[in-house]
Amino acid sequence: MSLPSLFSSPRPTPTDALSTPTSQDQSSTESLIIPLLSKPDTLHRREHMMWLLRLLFRGFPDSYSSQDASQPWLIYWVLQSLIQLGGVMDPESAKKGVQTIMRFWSPSGGFAGGPYQNAHVLPTYAAVCALAIVGGRPGEGGGWDQIDRYCRAKLYDFFLSLKQSDGSFIVCENGEVDMRGCYCLLCVATMLDILTLELVEGLAEYIANCQTYEGGFSSACYYLSSARGRLGEAHGGYTYCALASLFLLRPLVPHVFHLIDLPRLVRWATGMQGLPVEGAGFRGRTNKLVDGCYSWWVGGMEPLLRELVREKAGGEGEWEDWDDAVFQKEGIQHYTLAIAQLAQGGLRDKPSKPPDAYHTACNLAGLATAQHRVARSPQVRQQMLGKWAVARNPQVEDREGRREAYLASCEWAEDEGADVYLGGEDNRVNAVHPLYNLTITSVRKMMGHFYAQEPVKSSVDQDD
Repeated sequence: MSLPSLFSSPRPTPTDALSTPTSQDQSSTESLIIPLLSKPDTLHRREHMMWLLRLLFRGFPDSYSSQDASQPWLIYWVLQSLIQLGGVMDPESAKKGVQTIMRFWSPSGGFAGGPYQNAHVLPTYAAVCALAIVGGRPGEGGGWDQIDRYCRAKLYDFFLSLKQSDGSFIVCENGEVDMRGCYCLLCVATMLDILTLELVEGLAEYIANCQTYEGGFSSACYYLSSARGRLGEAHGGYTYCALASLFLLRPLVPHVFHLIDLPRLVRWATGMQGLPVEGAGFRGRTNKLVDGCYSWWVGGMEPLLRELVREKAGGEGEWEDWDDAVFQKEGIQHYTLAIAQLAQGGLRDKPSKPPDAYHTACNLAGLATAQHRVARSPQVRQQMLGKWAVARNPQVEDREGRREAYLASCEWAEDEGADVYLGGEDNRVNAVHPLYNLTITSVRKMMGHFYAQEPVKSSVDQDD
């Protein structure tokens, strides 16, 4: 794959002879990006892995002290980045990882941002995702077995205690309502097989009410009968969380996508990709600067939007051509490889910003989405249906929607024949599941455990 010629002579964004703080910031950012557009597209894999391993085993520098309440997130970002780069966790390190993560468990239910802190939905998601990567060892020392035996029932009660009358959830006791919290809760409930109609009642309508006039989604909303508008503007992170949440809800609320304006959402999302002079990176809001993290939060919506567009067009589920991609995927790869990464290791927001664990994880996830074609596979779905075993675990009730929740997450697969790598195959990173930002293998193995099903291994699974 080669880069379009537009990147060789990019035109600055016009200011219409009116200088404002916004246009000045835009011009300054473009001046930092333009010299990097001609850089070779080479992934510095070894340097990134060494940088991540230093964070994992030597500890985070003092600059991360403000993220004391985000410790599960730091672990998850580093582990997922390593897995995407092709790293493998040895058994002893995985055991230490499980021990560290389980220290964040709160007796009241849910994981906290650090030991002895209060349970919170967001670090609960990060902790469960980290355990999806390292926690699969059998026995008392395995994180999955510990969740099975001691945590799931309390976790469900914790989630119910956060539910609000409008269907939404607060993120912790006495906390705020936030779209990210709704998404994180649905991910955990789906992966751990505690998703119920009781838990999600009214949530689909709440999420739909957060769609703004632009087409994206805001962090929270008012009732449609209210005289006030949406609480906030359309934002890339909230929009991804809203869209992925609707996919996770569909097994229990089949007509969930009838509640939103899909054409307006697609229009808004595609408008978030920057011009060649911006490296074709993504911004999170209208008239804001590009930022590498939105390669995932906005770029990561591409498989989900493509599925919805295909469904609306009456497609039968076959793999589509790359020409039908929602975003300019060569541009996403170029932004990551030429603009966002540092040769000494780590990835960043944009030039002039330092690398950090969060932007490294998001940039790599966006790069994976641009390299690989991941879609729902009818073949994998049929394979799972043929192996579905209701009574393998007699303690698990086969409640309404349980099988469909399992299938709807595990049927996503990579079409290896459609992979395209800017700069060559040496730049390959492992594909990610579009609903979880974990590898597809990690999702299938963890859900196979908690749903008491035999994990599916198909020819389109990626190695990780």
